Amino acid sequence: QVRLVESGGGLVQAGGSLRLSCAASGRTLGTHAMGWFRQAPAPGKEREFVAAISKSGGTTGYADSVKGRFTISRDGAKNTGYLQMNSLNSEDTAVYYCATRSRDYWGEANPQFENWGQGTLVTVSE
Repeated sequence: QVRLVESGGGLVQAGGSLRLSCAASGRTLGTHAMGWFRQAPAPGKEREFVAAISKSGGTTGYADSVKGRFTISRDGAKNTGYLQMNSLNSEDTAVYYCATRSRDYWGEANPQFENWGQGTLVTVSE
């Protein structure tokens, strides 16, 4: 099983940028599709899909709320995935989780993942 550790979260002003990293160990990340999800720190908020990328990196998908602002990528040599987040706003404040699965990602709108990291907090101040 792949063990995932997220990093790169923190406090940023609205309009700013952050890059999240997801370091994998235990197995080669290249044999897994990868996704990013988030959960806002408000009562009743569920975890929501943000972005996903296929094993080869050739297929990516994004939630409408982040399309054009966030970019998902992966580096096989470093066994690490990334989420570049630009033009952040207060609605992006959340705990961000990376996740993997052995099935490839084909661009489906609501992908399901089976292996999760512990999350990293992103706070955007106005």
